[in-house]
Amino acid sequence: MSDLLKSYRFREERETDWRKLDLILTRAENNGVKALSDEDMMALPRLYRQAVSSLSVARSISLDQNVIAYLESLCTRAYFYVYGTRASIGERIMDFLRRDWPACVSAAIGPTLLATLFLFGGGALAFFLCMQDMDWFWTFHGNSFWEGRNPDATVDYLRSTIYHDPTTTGDGQLSSFASFLFNNNAQIALFAFALGFAFGIPTAWLLIYNGVHLGSMYAVFWSKGLGYEFTGWLMIHGTTELFAIILAGAAGFVIGGAVAFPGRMTRLASARQAGQKAATIAMGCVIMLIVAAILEGFGRQMINSDVIRYAIAIWMLLMWLSYFYLPRRDETKI
Repeated sequence: MSDLLKSYRFREERETDWRKLDLILTRAENNGVKALSDEDMMALPRLYRQAVSSLSVARSISLDQNVIAYLESLCTRAYFYVYGTRASIGERIMDFLRRDWPACVSAAIGPTLLATLFLFGGGALAFFLCMQDMDWFWTFHGNSFWEGRNPDATVDYLRSTIYHDPTTTGDGQLSSFASFLFNNNAQIALFAFALGFAFGIPTAWLLIYNGVHLGSMYAVFWSKGLGYEFTGWLMIHGTTELFAIILAGAAGFVIGGAVAFPGRMTRLASARQAGQKAATIAMGCVIMLIVAAILEGFGRQMINSDVIRYAIAIWMLLMWLSYFYLPRRDETKI
């Protein structure tokens, strides 16, 4: 009898607040958080804390199990509105684009510079080796690499591969070569990030490898007097695509650095912490590769002007640099 009386009094003293919390939660569940008034939003955390306190007391004095079950359900429902995310998918995407992705990229300037060094260092090495002796091209690519687009090709043929002309057969070859570049760079970006855990060594090797292929191909066009034209064709999408590869490599170096130099944390804990930032960078690289694919198709099919190609390439590079590195306002979520 005394237990029933104790339970009755306990519930009578607090039930009004429980019902008020239940009403707010029901309104939010039925109509969304935006349906709550300012008063409801202010009361929600307070009522939640009171319900949690009531649940703790009810468990400690072994009250009626029905009361405990009710409070457990009430607290569970309230928890997701007090501490859980209330953002829609669209809001999460906008938060990622506005804040999360650029913040992680701008915080990884060191790894980004390192990735840039490996990529373009490999390209410069291959370029100068091939310019001195074109036999290096065959060493890098083999005799079967894109037959026709090699040091033995004529100037006219190489020129036909960088300008669209629907009346010639060169367009199909150009499409396949551009497709190869995109697929190759996408794979390089993926593996550069995924293999970063091995102290960043595979990441560095992949960046150098990609740079060597790019630099040796560049040397072929340069040696035929088509360096300016080939640069315009490549950079219309390359300022985005190569930037994505560099950032993917930077993400790999972020993880590799955390594994190699964990500080006071364990290597696993350090890699886990760095992995969250690196994964954010890598997810953004997918967006950049999609943009690069669009630019590649558009530039290849519709633009033959070198000036316009360079203008688009420079504009895209400045846009990415501004997006990632220019200071921005400190926005707070409402």
